[in-house]
Amino acid sequence: MAESILRLENVSKTFNRGSVNEKVALCGLSLTVEDGDFVTVIGGNGAGKSTLMNAICGTFPVDEGKIILGGHDVTRLPEYRRAKYLGRVFQDPMMGTSPNMEIQENLALAYRRGKVRSLMPGIRRSEKAFYREQLARLGLGLEDRMTAKVGLLSGGQRQSLTLLMATLKKPDLLLLDEHTAALDPKTAAKVLSFTEEIAAENALTTIMITHNMSDAIRCGNRLIMMSEGRVVYDVRGEEKRSLTVEDLLEKFREAGGEVSDKMLLN
Repeated sequence: MAESILRLENVSKTFNRGSVNEKVALCGLSLTVEDGDFVTVIGGNGAGKSTLMNAICGTFPVDEGKIILGGHDVTRLPEYRRAKYLGRVFQDPMMGTSPNMEIQENLALAYRRGKVRSLMPGIRRSEKAFYREQLARLGLGLEDRMTAKVGLLSGGQRQSLTLLMATLKKPDLLLLDEHTAALDPKTAAKVLSFTEEIAAENALTTIMITHNMSDAIRCGNRLIMMSEGRVVYDVRGEEKRSLTVEDLLEKFREAGGEVSDKMLLN
């Protein structure tokens, strides 16, 4: 049996408790993700997908339950203490990088994550060669622009760079929060293809939120559907591969979810 990288046990989170704006975001959620799993997560707005990501990262404390990450109980650990276990790419290409720093400086920050920082200035020649090699894999010509400020890059270039930064030091768990949603279709397909390549090459345990049902079916070995803060459908392997978009839409309606235009267009 594969080792579990992530285990959520009966996790609950309610925002604005006791007010007119009270919102139950996670409701007794239990989930185990095994080493090497690539899990796609779908669900309507308010289903709890992003709250799940934030709970794993420690963006806020959960009300109840336990979160075990890489064999460590991180339930009460603050966000910065969990960062060494995680790589994360957000929906907004402007997040995850420092726009006023050079491409190579952003990569250096990511590469030295978790290491003891020294007073030695600059980036070593051997590091630069490594960064150039990694950037070349993106096929975007960024290996010839390593001293360019990241703020000058397009959304697709920044998102590709963020993905590279998130996986430069192999994380225990890679979290992708609709990381292609803000990109045009051609760029989104390229970023997603690189995502699959780098996840497979490094056997990265991955959780990817998406509204694109075709991508949810095609990518990874497991799919979960969320509704009202719970997992209402969990499928893997051959059963997942044989799904159609129509099957997923029907499951979604059975769970009481509202099918959005975004889902239908995708």
